[in-house]
Amino acid sequence: MSTSQRVLPGFRLSLGYSVLYLSLIVLIPLSAIFFKTSLMKWDDFWSLVLSPRALASYKVTFGSSLIAALINCFFGLIVAWALSRYQFLGKRFFDALVDLPFALPTAVAGITLSTLYSANGWVGQYLEPHGIKVAYTPLGIVVALTFIGLPFVVRTLQPVLEDLESEVEEAAACLGASRWQTFAKVIFPAILPALLTGFTLSFARAIGEYGSVIFIAGNMPMISEITPLLIVAKLEQYDYSGATALALVMLVISFALLFAINGLQWWTSRRGQR
Repeated sequence: MSTSQRVLPGFRLSLGYSVLYLSLIVLIPLSAIFFKTSLMKWDDFWSLVLSPRALASYKVTFGSSLIAALINCFFGLIVAWALSRYQFLGKRFFDALVDLPFALPTAVAGITLSTLYSANGWVGQYLEPHGIKVAYTPLGIVVALTFIGLPFVVRTLQPVLEDLESEVEEAAACLGASRWQTFAKVIFPAILPALLTGFTLSFARAIGEYGSVIFIAGNMPMISEITPLLIVAKLEQYDYSGATALALVMLVISFALLFAINGLQWWTSRRGQR
């Protein structure tokens, strides 16, 4: 197709707009974090980011995000499978319900979850007698992060499962494969790249979540305090250098983890093409 027939602009113009847009939206704000943190003394920086309270917040933030993303991978696959492979009463309602965390304000989600899972809540009153405390504990953080991350996995897997022909499963069954063998050898390799993408999106979304977590976490230092809350606390104390230092650590760790996950996704895609 000639340049005059292209619907979108040429490569140079498209690249120029892309670089300008990414610079204004992503690169310049991120560079401001590095610049503000560079004003701190090296010893002050390390004493802040490696303080016991900061290390505990990293553990809670990344640990809860990882657990929530793994939970979403399992149940998100089941939900996506049901929505893409079966016809049942109320399917459109449940399909729209998956997108609710996208539209619902995170603060509203946090208040609702804390009300449901509190000791006298609709759900929490049945868990409390068994010694299961959800609200105002680290478990509540996992619940909140699972809630906001589920749509990313479902919406990533759903179109892939819809494009995967059911005849492939029937052919595997005709060749004598069991249900588990069909899933492990036929279905799972086909959906693995999409599943990793959904995991990455859910994990990344959970790392930066704030609104839905602070209402259900309890926000107890060293126990249920997430790093974004610690950053906000630094900002309220007008400690901008300390806030940006913690944000820089979050940025570096998040980028390294996402880079590793994307590398794994690229490797699985290349392996599947062979």
